[in-house]
Amino acid sequence: MQNGLLPIVLGAEDADAFAARVIAVNGGAPFTVDLVTQRISGPGGGDVAFEIAPADRMRLIEGLDDIGMTLKHMPEIASWEQRAAVAQPWLQTARDSR
Repeated sequence: MQNGLLPIVLGAEDADAFAARVIAVNGGAPFTVDLVTQRISGPGGGDVAFEIAPADRMRLIEGLDDIGMTLKHMPEIASWEQRAAVAQPWLQTARDSR
């Protein structure tokens, strides 16, 4: 997931059938992975369904890395920062002594 690759685990029967389809076209035809419908389509057979955790699915669809996931929470982070500044004002003026 960290590299933007979708790790799909298929059952033995689906995996064998899908591998045979891929080998049969030998790179001569495309396969399509649809994250929205969670299906793989391509030549030589019907669609293959796969499962993916909702958070992982959203992360890939939106193209988010760890920083992007954090930035989705900026309003909550800013709100916490404001509350912390009021509750602990001495932390706002603390100097780094390193």
